[in-house]
Amino acid sequence: MTAKLIKGTEIREQILEEIAEEVKQIKEKHNKVPGLVTILVGENPASVSYVTLKIKTADRLGYKEIQDNQPEDISEADLLALIDKYNKDDEIHGILVQLPLPKHINEKKILNAIDPDKDVDGFHPVNVGRLMIGGSEVKYAPCTPAGIQEMIVRGGVETSGAEVVVVGRSNIVGKPIAMMMCQKGEGANSTVTIVHTRTKDLAAHCKRADILIVAAGVPGLVKPEWIKPGACVIDVGVNRVGEKVSEKTGKTIAILRGDVDFDAAKEIAGSITPVPGGVGPMTITMLMKNTLNSLKYQLGLK
Repeated sequence: MTAKLIKGTEIREQILEEIAEEVKQIKEKHNKVPGLVTILVGENPASVSYVTLKIKTADRLGYKEIQDNQPEDISEADLLALIDKYNKDDEIHGILVQLPLPKHINEKKILNAIDPDKDVDGFHPVNVGRLMIGGSEVKYAPCTPAGIQEMIVRGGVETSGAEVVVVGRSNIVGKPIAMMMCQKGEGANSTVTIVHTRTKDLAAHCKRADILIVAAGVPGLVKPEWIKPGACVIDVGVNRVGEKVSEKTGKTIAILRGDVDFDAAKEIAGSITPVPGGVGPMTITMLMKNTLNSLKYQLGLK
């Protein structure tokens, strides 16, 4: 039996519709909308593309969206002053500095300068600490892990008491999703094991997972025989393995492959995310949800 597909593209649309309705209601009652500023330094093509998608999504939802483009040679002091300005702006509820930054700027210093209550990416040390404590302390979970958890819940996968194995230990995905899955509450209450490419007998750990979350950045790392029959497999990997010419547009596009051998795995797993179209679309969606939540905190609604 072929696995059920958990499609990020479909879940994204569900969540964006829910956000749009909530924004509409808050605007009617409080005459306020979420404010998001994206600071882009330089003209890195990948960053420009990603930021453009954020702007498009924010505009669709009725957010106040500010795109603040700065030159490649902006000084660290000037960038810090810019962040301070937005920290003090009551109309801005989310501040996002697009990475990477030029080499002459200390990324850690810049990110730590963002007000934790406006850190809708969820990477400020204060928000990492809040995530560790869990419960009502959590304001903003990092966007990709938050998206993964939404996919698991909306995919109808039981998490309470489930054996969850997370392959990958990054601060962006592996560590936070592991912490989120073992907390108390909906979409959690799991028993979690973190493994990585240096783990002894990686296959054995994967094999016992009811929910297998793979975020190692290694194309095809997880083989079909590593998957427990009926397990939920969340493939976070988006690896560029080549190029091809699009039949629709005639343009050259990237060939993307996940960390899991999808074609073989879908014949064993109970549910699985595709690549592309799986976890990827959820990241910006959860950024928008975090920004909405920031406004709700300001208004005393959450």
